[in-house]
Amino acid sequence: MADKAADTAAGKAADKAAPDSARRSERARRAILDAALELIGEMGYPRLTIEAIAARAGVGKQTIYRWWPSKAAVLLDAFTAQGETPEGGEPALPDTGDLEADLKLVLRGAVDQMNAPAYDLPARALTAEGLVNPELGAHFVARVLEPGLRLLAERLRAAQEAGQIERGVDPDVVVELVCGPLTHRWLLRTHPLSHDYADAVVETALRGVLKR
Repeated sequence: MADKAADTAAGKAADKAAPDSARRSERARRAILDAALELIGEMGYPRLTIEAIAARAGVGKQTIYRWWPSKAAVLLDAFTAQGETPEGGEPALPDTGDLEADLKLVLRGAVDQMNAPAYDLPARALTAEGLVNPELGAHFVARVLEPGLRLLAERLRAAQEAGQIERGVDPDVVVELVCGPLTHRWLLRTHPLSHDYADAVVETALRGVLKR
């Protein structure tokens, strides 16, 4: 009887310990991701280190290395976590029936995002790191770029099915025509990114693909 009571008490203690451990792990993970984003804004990517992230997050280096192989991997998770929502899932693009207006709205939002330091600094670091680290670059493309590009292509296919875009046009090419100029300006900083420029890109790209 005493053994059974002891087993029951031990089981309850284990049940209670597991959620507490999970909560502690999630708090540590969140602190590490927040620290990575804070530090890249303060010191830049070249000076960012695992040691600095660990010190800011209040954890040991081994805690970070248990979850991530490098500072780039930490930053990628921190960057993508910024867009996480409790509901999950991908946001839908506007579909009002006016393709030009919808694309202008989307690209204006992209301009605002790309101009924001919270996006600009880590995205530039990850883009550069991805050039020398193909594995990380592939993860960056798959997790950060492809979801939005896929949504744009789907919106263009819907317009094509509605008879607004010529049948022979490849929606993926149109996505590149629309997004490429913004990325070029953002990467090279040749000119400021603005809503007016985004509107001009949409108007110019659609001029060649809309059904006449």
